[in-house]
Amino acid sequence: MRIILNNTEEEISANRLTISELLKYKNFTFRLLVIKINGKLVKREDYDAAVVRDGDHVVVMHLVSGG
Repeated sequence: MRIILNNTEEEISANRLTISELLKYKNFTFRLLVIKINGKLVKREDYDAAVVRDGDHVVVMHLVSGG
């Protein structure tokens, strides 16, 4: 399938992935993430159920705080 991940086209050899599977596949290990699929926020407790499909636009943002 083809998705847009953080404004970059990605080819993934799967028909669908959950957010949890995508994070493992792309090795996103940062603890504080904000994730959107097609502009819709995905809550952390929904990572195992939220599905990424062909053509989806996914944004994974790392939250960094400091001062």
